[in-house]
Amino acid sequence: MTPKTSSRVMARALPGDLRRAVPGVTARLCLTALAVLPVLAFSAACGSGDDSAGGGKKNDEIASLPETATASPSARTDTTPSTRPAGKSAFYDAQMDYVRCMRVKGGYKDFPDPKLSGHLDWGKVEEISSRPGQMEAAKGGRNGVCVDELQKVMLAEPKRDQQKDYESMLAHAKCMRDNGVSRFTNPTMSGGNAQPGGDPNPASPVIDSGSPAYKQAREACKTKLLDGLDGMQ
Repeated sequence: MTPKTSSRVMARALPGDLRRAVPGVTARLCLTALAVLPVLAFSAACGSGDDSAGGGKKNDEIASLPETATASPSARTDTTPSTRPAGKSAFYDAQMDYVRCMRVKGGYKDFPDPKLSGHLDWGKVEEISSRPGQMEAAKGGRNGVCVDELQKVMLAEPKRDQQKDYESMLAHAKCMRDNGVSRFTNPTMSGGNAQPGGDPNPASPVIDSGSPAYKQAREACKTKLLDGLDGMQ
């Protein structure tokens, strides 16, 4: 199981309202479950990967479901914590606290600053976590040293439009299949919350997320995902 797969399984393991990721770990979780699940979320693996051997596509029709809000553990960072942008939210501040923790306590000196939106750049986080011995970069730091800060990020994240998130992930899943990842599954809606798709069996991945074909598909489809969903599916 690769670091990237682990981060996505994390997202699926979490309850709907928190919707994360960042991983549950591919699905966003309930705020009430936040305090208990983040560690699981970041140690689990999410489904994604490239598999051109086959696998059924799921219905690409968008379900008309009520909008629901949720939180997600998405966060982004650059090199050195920058000054808080004028008018930035508590979400951005919480992300900066998490970034500082990951750099100082977690030992990831190049952990990226968050985007101006407050979300993490999961492409950079996954790049760091793919290095030998660095897998914890996607799971709250070594021994969960920054899990408390991560929980605060999840609680501070603005509520999301679940219907829009679902539609975004559905378009992304279809794009992944169209680009050769034939077993990439559709997202689902559960309890009014969008649950990410990806590998049909996150606990034992059948899609090779490290293959050139998969990476090429991810690059081609990355614009399909709304900000904050890039670490979810």
